[in-house]
Amino acid sequence: MRLASIYFYPVKSTRGHDVRQAEVEPWGLAGDRRYVVTDEHGEMLTARRHPRLLACVAVISSGPDGRTLTLTGPHAPPLRVAPTSTRTMVSVWKSEVELTDCGDAAAAWLTSLLGRPARLAWLDDPTRRPVDPAYGRPGDRVSLADAYPLLLTTTASLARLGDWILETAAERGEEPPEPLDMRRFRPNVVVDGVETPFEEDTWKRVRIGEVDFRVSRRCDRCVLPTIDPDTLVPGKEPTRTLARHRRWDGKVWFGVNLIPDGRGTIAQGDPVTVR
Repeated sequence: MRLASIYFYPVKSTRGHDVRQAEVEPWGLAGDRRYVVTDEHGEMLTARRHPRLLACVAVISSGPDGRTLTLTGPHAPPLRVAPTSTRTMVSVWKSEVELTDCGDAAAAWLTSLLGRPARLAWLDDPTRRPVDPAYGRPGDRVSLADAYPLLLTTTASLARLGDWILETAAERGEEPPEPLDMRRFRPNVVVDGVETPFEEDTWKRVRIGEVDFRVSRRCDRCVLPTIDPDTLVPGKEPTRTLARHRRWDGKVWFGVNLIPDGRGTIAQGDPVTVR
């Protein structure tokens, strides 16, 4: 097995970057989801309800921690932003996290993109947010990702899901859809060469290159994979078909979450071993 792709997302819920290599830190890939978009009350905004966020491209322009960003979108000229000295409390799912506001220019740019009040905030200290203790250890930390530092998916599981989607379309007399893009699932690492689809469900520990990871749990999926990352148009797949084949506990499942057990560099082509 080998590492086929690496993705990171400087601002949560915005378009990701496909990179050749990345630094692994205890809380995730360097620069991954250290920024988040909020409303005027400090409530997190995501592409689940605001798909226009996927049209935003955030490029780190100063240091691996992403202290300075350039935002690019279809609605306005690019904007370079950096954190201010103003502290703010932001609700990230079930936790309140102290972040640093990024100023009125970034707020105006994002408000114009989304058509509603919005602000940008930065996680200056990535050790501030703990992983769910039910699935991690006391010292485990996560940036502003949903719950865990990294998400792993496999090309074998995507291929099997694609076959199921074709079967569903044929049964319903629908036109065969285009192949599903892995970007819909917003993984950090994609593994190729897995013999059995969804074999990753059973993994406990994984080594990518020279970095070890614990598999914390399987990943239950929200509505986001139903949104085409290029057109921003929502649809029924893959949730409709996942619900037929990968539904339990009232949720649908694809991919597994990882917690690093060390630091290091991973790169496309690195060997992947299950330990």
